[in-house]
Amino acid sequence: MIKREAYMRRIRPFIGNELIKVLTGIRRSGKSVMLELIREELIEKGIPVSQFVSFNFEDMNNARLCTAEALHDEIGRRVAEIGGGEKAYLFFDEIQEVSDWEKCVNSFRVKFDCDIYITGSNAKLLSGELATYLAGRYVEFVIYPFSFAEFSEMYSKIFPSPNTANYELFTQYLVLGGMPYLGNLRYDAEPSRQYLQDLYNSVVLKDIVKRNKVRDVDLLERIIAYVFSNAGTTFSASAISKYFKNENRIVAPETILNYLRYCEEAFLFYRIHRQDLQGKKLLKVNEKYYVADHGIRESVFGDNMRDVNLILENIVCLELLRRGYKITVGKAGVKEIDFICEKKSEKLYVQVCYLLASEDTVEREFGAYESIRDNYPKYVVSMDRLDMSRNGIKHKSIEEFLLMPEATLNESMA
Repeated sequence: MIKREAYMRRIRPFIGNELIKVLTGIRRSGKSVMLELIREELIEKGIPVSQFVSFNFEDMNNARLCTAEALHDEIGRRVAEIGGGEKAYLFFDEIQEVSDWEKCVNSFRVKFDCDIYITGSNAKLLSGELATYLAGRYVEFVIYPFSFAEFSEMYSKIFPSPNTANYELFTQYLVLGGMPYLGNLRYDAEPSRQYLQDLYNSVVLKDIVKRNKVRDVDLLERIIAYVFSNAGTTFSASAISKYFKNENRIVAPETILNYLRYCEEAFLFYRIHRQDLQGKKLLKVNEKYYVADHGIRESVFGDNMRDVNLILENIVCLELLRRGYKITVGKAGVKEIDFICEKKSEKLYVQVCYLLASEDTVEREFGAYESIRDNYPKYVVSMDRLDMSRNGIKHKSIEEFLLMPEATLNESMA
């Protein structure tokens, strides 16, 4: 099991306090494992297992507890059994399966001396009634599929070889993606593909169709396929509507926007806004969508290697989100910068391409920064392993960039 220390560093300061810890992310991204890692850390601190109360609400054995009243009664009984004035540690996996869970969890917070951890596979977990009952009393952590660093750690445990180069590991990551369970399949191609296809079907059926009562499943799957094939390119709902019209199917842009939102709420896609660097404002048209895991795209849609330029950009986007950056796409006149990344006082710019194979490509990628006069770090990331840095702009190979420590990432170039 990978320790996923990047997440534990963020969660650790909140362990033991009254804030409810909420772990969200796409189905099977490792949220349950994170709960196990938290339990392990508590045990290392001397907390006895007898003070833990854990439920996974996708387990049929717990179906009887999927109402607020039933869960409240059961937890009351379990906390009473702990007794002795000891703190209870409550772990609720896939809490969205419990009706009116917000009222229930808020009652635990008020009534018991407890430390609460919950997971869910839908972004709506943190909207609606939760804002009423738990406003200001929770902290959220989005759990993403494995980063390249985590994938490399897992892959190297399964296939230990001191001579495996990072670029060889990245070639595997490019096709397989970062869903944690693939390690249990020893990254065998056919079982991995089958698992990812089944996972995709589960996300679509359980977290999108069932939850949102989608009637036109065929349309939904066509929209998903469109986003898969255009990941990282700017488009609008109107553009998709026109695409369907060319296929003799009339679909209103509002319907397309609703279906895209459902996919976002299930963490299948991440939407990135565009920013006008000259006007200093967000643009509301032609946003970009990125896929939560490029391995899912490969298993369902295929052609990751053919569309390698899109996949590299997708991988970089998810890595930046994983590191906690707020990301926008930059527009400077007719030029575009792939990612403007901001976090607290930090800021950096990133351009992604496949290969800097011609002078025209070099000019396009490095020239995108011409109008930006600040001193924040600026990167061009590609599959090239020869350092082509110039004019204060850093060039990094994709695997080197993904493995850079955050402190190094934010260093300006001398």
